[in-house]
Amino acid sequence: MTHVEQESTPQTSPAVADPAPLGLAALALTTFLLSVKNAAWTDGTDAWLGYALAYGGLVQLLAGMWEFRNRNVFWSTAFSSYGGFWIGLGLYVLLVAKGATPTQEANDLGWILLAFAIFNTYMMLWATQVNQAVLAVFVTLEATEIILFIGNFATSESTIKVGGYIGILTAICAWYASAAGIINGMMGRTLLGVGKPLFQQITPGGRPEPR
Repeated sequence: MTHVEQESTPQTSPAVADPAPLGLAALALTTFLLSVKNAAWTDGTDAWLGYALAYGGLVQLLAGMWEFRNRNVFWSTAFSSYGGFWIGLGLYVLLVAKGATPTQEANDLGWILLAFAIFNTYMMLWATQVNQAVLAVFVTLEATEIILFIGNFATSESTIKVGGYIGILTAICAWYASAAGIINGMMGRTLLGVGKPLFQQITPGGRPEPR
């Protein structure tokens, strides 16, 4: 190939940096702040609210958009949806909840959490094809949402506290997966283990894909 031909060859633009560690960190921190409130560990105000809009909401939504650039349908759906969850929850608290009775607010939150538990169920099932660290995030998130919607429907403070405890565990799992993505990506090798997918992927022909 001549020098002229080399110059005229189209260059493929590099992919964006992996946004998954950022999305997981945003999910972790906002979940942690809300969960310590649900667990009654804090005597403060709604510190989680600003971060629900800015970090868990906007930043996680941006991570989801960048995952579309990476053609990653799992993470683009997960981060965009949970970014929308946090923005929506923040707007609900700011715009709607102030005019509701405690019983109405608990009922509203119960339905919101039930809806996202349904969404999270199929995301959890397909997290089995990512790795075990990510699966742990979605399993604990599923448990958090289920226990919290039960607690809100029953207006049970003790059940909501349990949901807060499991939410804290969810945050820890998400922070670990985020840290692993950063460290392993920077070092080019596995320093923090994330585990393999649980099942063999199925190829379009229906046969298990070799690993």
